[in-house]
Amino acid sequence: MSTKTAAVLFSGGKDSTYTIAKLESAGYQVSCLITMISENKESYMLHTPNIRMTELASRALDIPIVFGHTRGEKEEELADIKKTVQEARKTYDFRALASGGLASEYQKSRVEGIAKASDLVSINPLWGLDQAKYLTRIVNEGYRFVITSVSAAGLDENWLGREIDDLSVRELISLSCKFGFNAALEGGEGETLVVDCPIYVNGWLRIISATKTWDGYRGFFEINEAELVPKEASFVC
Repeated sequence: MSTKTAAVLFSGGKDSTYTIAKLESAGYQVSCLITMISENKESYMLHTPNIRMTELASRALDIPIVFGHTRGEKEEELADIKKTVQEARKTYDFRALASGGLASEYQKSRVEGIAKASDLVSINPLWGLDQAKYLTRIVNEGYRFVITSVSAAGLDENWLGREIDDLSVRELISLSCKFGFNAALEGGEGETLVVDCPIYVNGWLRIISATKTWDGYRGFFEINEAELVPKEASFVC
């Protein structure tokens, strides 16, 4: 068994997707993706908006995916994540468990605990990065992603479904300074879905239909239908 093999806790968002790229550039083989489906949209640990889009993303990445399920109750969901990781290891060859956390000590410490209990090394390649610089970098590197939820002062319904480009990066950074949220939305202020990026080898995700909901403070961009299309097809979300 190679020592440079890893499973990635995968949500389909920008951070877990970029984590895959960082691992591959460091010489790791990503053996599988692990996605948890939570019944609780308020999970402390897990990304929930459009989580089933990870199946399309795994096909785009050409990496197998393992799904686990949890009620999403605080702390108790950790046992479900650990069980899913350990089940995945029975099928796939990996010695490390990677996650895309930037600054959440709560999540980092708990992923480390799951890794230790499963005799795995915990890897957090994005940990501690300057969030504004990181956000700028991934857009410049060709990561195309849309915002699928917002829940912070300064972010209104107009951000839902918006693709993040050079202009919106500058707007997000400016708003984060004014309202005090994390520029890369690390603190749960928003969630994202990557629709195309350099490591999508089998196509990109075209959103066919979606529904916005907004309650005056927070909102969601729920994707009703999407498809994987060839890279040569014109990019229209």
